[in-house]
Amino acid sequence: MNALLRQTWAGLRLLLVATVLLGVGYPLAIWGVGHLPGLASRAEGSRIVADGRVIGSSLIGIDPVPADGTRDPFFHTRPSASAEDSLGPGDPAVTGGTNLGGFDEGLLAVVQQRRAAIAAREGVAPGAVPADAVTASASGVDPHISPAYAELQAPRVARVTGLPLAQVRGLVAESEEGGLVSPRAVNVTTLNAAVHAALR
Repeated sequence: MNALLRQTWAGLRLLLVATVLLGVGYPLAIWGVGHLPGLASRAEGSRIVADGRVIGSSLIGIDPVPADGTRDPFFHTRPSASAEDSLGPGDPAVTGGTNLGGFDEGLLAVVQQRRAAIAAREGVAPGAVPADAVTASASGVDPHISPAYAELQAPRVARVTGLPLAQVRGLVAESEEGGLVSPRAVNVTTLNAAVHAALR
């Protein structure tokens, strides 16, 4: 009986120690490391805060829909394969690519529809539309576009918002990321937040 009590007590002590260390201590340590300078933003989901409220994440691209289609003040992300029409917007809760090959007739038709729609929206020839503007990303919620696609959209955004084109181009340059290992890319989510802040 004494051996059984000793084993039970040892098991309970081990359970208590493991609960404190692994259930309380370890999560607190990880939380503390995640909130060290330079890591806090990533630990909290890379949130973008404007006017004291969270408006999005710099890791998730959500294609904004203008209230008036003829006056579109937003920069747009790459199209989403989950969108009901060719340009979107996609549903960020449903992500993923199409898995279609480059010779698929349906995909080629959608790419041509996107090219024509973007050319009409930006007032340029279809040949001036960059490839990333008409091809969906693998996730469907990629916040990045090429600098060429951002430059294509800058005159429209400047015209609709009333901001000087040079200022809009400056905001585009400030929103560029990458460059050492990966190619330069513009984060549309942070760029639209910067445009909104410049209008205040």
